[in-house]
Amino acid sequence: MAVCRLDPCGIICIIITYVAVFYADYVVVRHLVIPSMTESLWGAVCVVFFNTIVFLLTVSHLRAVMSDPGIVPIPKTNMDFSDIHSDTSKRKTNDGWTVCMKCETYRPPRAHHCRVCRRCVRRMDHHCPWINNCVGEYNQRFFIQFLFYVGLASVFAITMVIVSWTIETKVRKEIKHVKLVHSVILVIESILFGLFVIAIGCDQLSAILNDETAVEHVKKEGSYRGKKSRLVLLQEVFGRGHPLLWLWPFQTGRQRDPQDAILYNV
Repeated sequence: MAVCRLDPCGIICIIITYVAVFYADYVVVRHLVIPSMTESLWGAVCVVFFNTIVFLLTVSHLRAVMSDPGIVPIPKTNMDFSDIHSDTSKRKTNDGWTVCMKCETYRPPRAHHCRVCRRCVRRMDHHCPWINNCVGEYNQRFFIQFLFYVGLASVFAITMVIVSWTIETKVRKEIKHVKLVHSVILVIESILFGLFVIAIGCDQLSAILNDETAVEHVKKEGSYRGKKSRLVLLQEVFGRGHPLLWLWPFQTGRQRDPQDAILYNV
């Protein structure tokens, strides 16, 4: 149940993301590898490795953008919540389900309403403009994969700048100003994006291990961890496959709860 979001901020952020990624790919190949590593096998290895990172980054980003984050369906039949408007105590049931007055439907525990998507999302962490989507129960792992590959690309790009300049200064004495400008821009871009995804990645990891989303933390709803181990908490996000596959963006996404068809008649 992916939704096309015509949010200007989200669309601009996605454009910025791909411009930055493909600019970094252009600089690494055209201005770093080709001038200083064309006669070495390492040049080809570096190009293949960096483009593999870019490919995995793109796939994980597109899956985070296009995947259903866990949108709570709206029933085909209208529900009457007129009595709840005046009595807020009736908005929560004994089993943790609540009533969203904006969607006018019941929502499962830990689901929250997103003002951008205008829908309730299961285990919503936050709405991220960089994927123009909510980060929720069904797409959080793709979002974390995207953060990982952006961080890896940033580290590799900075390393390539250092290696390329080290090699070229030993061969040539003059400084190429075009390469210098591109190198400086790439380093600044890599540092900014790298620090950004490290900060968000740490928040995501902390939220998973504490079993408390960002929305729940802000609303002070408390942690749901209980006696769950760290491995179980990570498996709830990345799946029960081998940990080496947790960063593989081609895995099958989380399946929608089959009870939705019964509860919401969808």
